[in-house]
Amino acid sequence: MALYTKAAEILEKVEKQQGALKTLVYESKFANIKQLFALACEAQKFSSILEEIIVSTKLLKHTKLKMHLAKVLVFDLVMGQGLKCGGSWKTLMMKHRCRLQSELARMKVKRKVSRNEDLLPGDVRQHAGERLPRYVRVNTLKTTVEDTVDYLKRDGFTYMGEAYKLDDLTLKGKAFVKDRHLPEVLAFAPKTDFHDHFLYKAGHIVLQDKASCLPAFLLNPPPGSHVVDACAAPGNKTSHLGAIMKNRGKVFAFDLDAKRLATMSTLLLRTGLTCHQLANRDFLKVETDSETYRDVEYVLLDPSCSGSGMVCLQDRGSSSADPQEEASRLDALASFQLRCLNHALGFPRLKRLVYSTCSVHSQENEEVVMACLQKNPGFRLVPLLSEWPERGHPPLTQCLRASVDGTRTHGFFVALLERCHEANNPIPQLTVQIRHPESSVEKSPEDTLCDTSECEDKETLAGDSAAGKKTKKRKRRSKKKKKNGGVEKE
Repeated sequence: MALYTKAAEILEKVEKQQGALKTLVYESKFANIKQLFALACEAQKFSSILEEIIVSTKLLKHTKLKMHLAKVLVFDLVMGQGLKCGGSWKTLMMKHRCRLQSELARMKVKRKVSRNEDLLPGDVRQHAGERLPRYVRVNTLKTTVEDTVDYLKRDGFTYMGEAYKLDDLTLKGKAFVKDRHLPEVLAFAPKTDFHDHFLYKAGHIVLQDKASCLPAFLLNPPPGSHVVDACAAPGNKTSHLGAIMKNRGKVFAFDLDAKRLATMSTLLLRTGLTCHQLANRDFLKVETDSETYRDVEYVLLDPSCSGSGMVCLQDRGSSSADPQEEASRLDALASFQLRCLNHALGFPRLKRLVYSTCSVHSQENEEVVMACLQKNPGFRLVPLLSEWPERGHPPLTQCLRASVDGTRTHGFFVALLERCHEANNPIPQLTVQIRHPESSVEKSPEDTLCDTSECEDKETLAGDSAAGKKTKKRKRRSKKKKKNGGVEKE
């Protein structure tokens, strides 16, 4: 029965918004993570249907079960592959199986459907990615939000004003809204394609998820600042930093992947950013006390992570990974992230640092930040956006979390650290240990894809890569012309 009691506990916590389902499952340390995750996921998805069956058959009255436990048991009994337990609970549930199955069949007949999935509301049947708006960030280096809105209205889009609540982000057709929290972000109907649009090609807009815009927005370096973007490619956050700084100052952008850095250069050229300095370097080997970086006061750190918050990975069923391998991978990533964070705090004039991931795991988020604060008492957390609906897990409620259901974005985590006097830095008393694997952490192909990027970034990378190849071909043809007296040979 341990499977069902643990699944019921997780289901209850999710409904009370005490954590994301996947995070709670992995934190449970349950022996069969895969089995628990599958049951909890399906029970959550069919929650309203299961509750209707339970209420109609008066199951709670007859069995004295709690609602969440009844949901997971009923799911496996009438929708799954049968109960995976024995004993008194199985005997109890088997007595009511016929009534429960009859009620499920009655619901299907009443709604004229044949499959269990067809009983679900339309928004639940959709993949998570199909529920997310298409977000774009207006590039203020080239235009203004007002001019962009006017251009889009002339282009046939319908402006609905500012989004004041989550339901305002449920958009269809060519309707769009201005985001409530981020004034330079516009939201459109899911799957709206801008890759061939003039505003995108001219660099007036950047395809970037709302949650991914938070790090630069919250860091907010003033014009003239010296800023480090520690793991920069593919460059959306770098261009956002430059726009906030009005192209005045310096953005030092580092990344280990030379190809992604080259593509990033093309993206930054399109956005009109000129205050950046790119370097194909390992950030952990950057000398923070060197003369080059003596004026750095702001750091944006979005290191390699599991990418567990990325909807494009969730829809591909990333939960099928071996639990032991996943646990080892998370240990290695958390160790790497903590090393990056401790290293980034080494800039002598640093004032503020943003740490962000596209992960839902506390191990990569709150636990990394907590371990860092314990080692660096000269820094404290800054409370962020009091009106933001999802907070970091206690005690780090100053941080922000994001999710498909809570904020209509990809899963994300953001913390803002600020230098302060040690006496004024009350660190929450919670011992956190990050395991340090013996081998050094290298980016796996999956980590590289999710490193600081959204699903939209992959499309941008592909498009910019193709554009770069065309430019190289033109240069080669030009050289051939010169060699042949201005005549290009076939």
